Amino acid sequence: MGLPALEFSECCLDSPQFRERLRSHEAELDKTNKFIKELIKDGKSLVAALKNLSAAKRKFADSLNEFKFRCIGDAETDDEICIAKSLQEFATVLRNLEDERMRMIENASEVLITPLEKFRKEQIGAAKDAKKKYDKETEKYCGVLEKHLNLSSKKKESQLQEADSQVDLVRQHFYEVSLEYVFKVQEVQERKMFEFVEPLLAFLQGLFTFYHHGYELAKDFSDFKTELTISIQNTRNRFEGTRSEVEALMKKMKENPHEHKNISPYTMEGYLYVQEKRHFGTSWVKHYCTYQRESKRITMVPFDQKSGGKGGEDEAVTLKSCTRRKTDSIEKRFCFDVEAVDRPGVITMQALSEEDRRLWMEAMDGREPVYNSNKDNQSEGTAQLDSIGFSIIKKCIHAVETRGINEQGLYRIVGVNSRVQKLLSILMDPKTATETDTEICAEWEIKTITSALKTYLRMLPGPLMMYQFQRSFIKAAKQENQESRVSEIHSLVHRLPEKNRQMLHLLMNHLAKVADNHKQNLMTVANLGVVFGPTLLRPQEETVAAIMDIKFQNIVIEILIENHEKIFNTVPEAPASNSQLLLSRKKSTESKPPSCSERPLTLFHTPQPNEKQENRNSIINSSLESVISSNANSFLNSNSAPQPSLNSSDLELEVIKPNRPNSLSPLRKARALYACKAEHDSELSFTAGTVFDNVHPSQEPGWLEGTLNGKTGLIPENYVEFL
Repeated sequence: MGLPALEFSECCLDSPQFRERLRSHEAELDKTNKFIKELIKDGKSLVAALKNLSAAKRKFADSLNEFKFRCIGDAETDDEICIAKSLQEFATVLRNLEDERMRMIENASEVLITPLEKFRKEQIGAAKDAKKKYDKETEKYCGVLEKHLNLSSKKKESQLQEADSQVDLVRQHFYEVSLEYVFKVQEVQERKMFEFVEPLLAFLQGLFTFYHHGYELAKDFSDFKTELTISIQNTRNRFEGTRSEVEALMKKMKENPHEHKNISPYTMEGYLYVQEKRHFGTSWVKHYCTYQRESKRITMVPFDQKSGGKGGEDEAVTLKSCTRRKTDSIEKRFCFDVEAVDRPGVITMQALSEEDRRLWMEAMDGREPVYNSNKDNQSEGTAQLDSIGFSIIKKCIHAVETRGINEQGLYRIVGVNSRVQKLLSILMDPKTATETDTEICAEWEIKTITSALKTYLRMLPGPLMMYQFQRSFIKAAKQENQESRVSEIHSLVHRLPEKNRQMLHLLMNHLAKVADNHKQNLMTVANLGVVFGPTLLRPQEETVAAIMDIKFQNIVIEILIENHEKIFNTVPEAPASNSQLLLSRKKSTESKPPSCSERPLTLFHTPQPNEKQENRNSIINSSLESVISSNANSFLNSNSAPQPSLNSSDLELEVIKPNRPNSLSPLRKARALYACKAEHDSELSFTAGTVFDNVHPSQEPGWLEGTLNGKTGLIPENYVEFL
């Protein structure tokens, strides 16, 4: 039921019913007044809460923006870059949202609080003032009326008439006040329908604007969200593969730590306790010591893991002699004495164990340094890149493509090991291996066939993409843009031996077909990269750093699959490198500039001809075939004369080849890597793949001399590889 209408005509009668209806209106105004008062209080609390929420979210956004991801390794994948910048993207979105929220909060006081307070004061307040006046006039009118009615009729007529006129004036004034009060009450009741609701609508409109802004931000953020979701999934997949590799390496290290030490630039390194003389006697101070046999330099760094810091200055001395201490000559165990050329007296050192002392003694007394040769974690079978090997791979690929290319988890799901080994033994049987018409029987499961293919590739003496190129492929995957990555990998693939490149081409064509059916088999290019990266591009050393680079191995495989037609069917371009040309020409003031200056001179690393490099080149020249077949480490370790360990600068282009034959080298054959057009009569013109005879050093630095079709001339040194 609504409120009854207040008729102006009833103001004069002032009946009990009129008074009852008037009181119902007054009660409604009181209720409205209290409600608006409470609403204003709640509105102010809401604004304060929104300000606190906004401040908290801004602080949260600032925290996100300040945090920076640091990935393991010297470069990041595109996925890692996307994830690393995600926190800043999140912070930007939150800040943008809070800017809109602050605009809404600032408008809230103007559109909600102020209008409500104004309505309460001006309208409801005016109605209250009118009520007070009405009550006062009612009391006055009733009093005058009662007094007038109590007048005696015996008074004079003039007095009675004067009293009557006064009562009429009071009654008229009361009637006017009553009319004004009724008008005001009904006016306020009508006004509240819009002046009270309109501010609430304006506030909600601001709220909706804020939410709509959030919706627009979400739409704008959608593309990045999709990209980030894919990057997170790819990174999770790589993490799962990397974690298993790291865990496997950790277990190997636990079982036999000495067989998995890194190839170090130092002959020996580790912790030793060094005896130091003090005023109050002697003390044993823990040092981290390194020793290089070539320079006979011992470096001692005082360091204690418990305190987490260095305990003094580093010291380096030159070894003169090393002698084991007899057990009965000192109270400490595992001790030996070192004499230095540049320091008087004897330095007494304590090793951590008897075996540790033996290793230090062997390193310092001139014996062969102990290097841990790389051991492939796969079985050393008879797998080779010969006709049998190609036949096995082709049979496996044919079986997969004809009857299993749509199987879910292809190449990711592994077969039973005993079945895989049995299938491999059948395929590798020389009696049947060369029979190209023989297909793999249907009794063999697809997962067994795919596992056999991967196992055979791991059984090769070295990875299909070769140890010496592994770091170059990783470096190429770390290029800043995709075009540079593809170009560099394209060039590296064409530097692989012919059989390796043919096998890789065969495999990439197959994997591209597998990826084309990813909707059925769920094996995308990224998933295939995770599966085949560690197989085709495994590192020569098992280290945590190498395992952290698995993600870049995967990227290399992804690029090979996605660009297999270009990489294997076209000849790579060789971009000019003027700065390298200038460096090459500075070797001699009389050097003749190469005619094919548009080609790079960085195909082979050319360090300065110091004693160490000449020593290594002579060793590599004497057994080039061994080096090319990726057994460089085992060959170098097998020589009686110690060789300097290879560092990152030595392997910048990851090719272990002699830069040029020395003066005692016999005449040899060489093959052109690039085409070249002669600019002088003394030079030879040739195309890529041309084979030269009688190749030997010329008198011109940067050039070789060779014979082609009976004509002898000059060939740019860095355009050929020796056969």
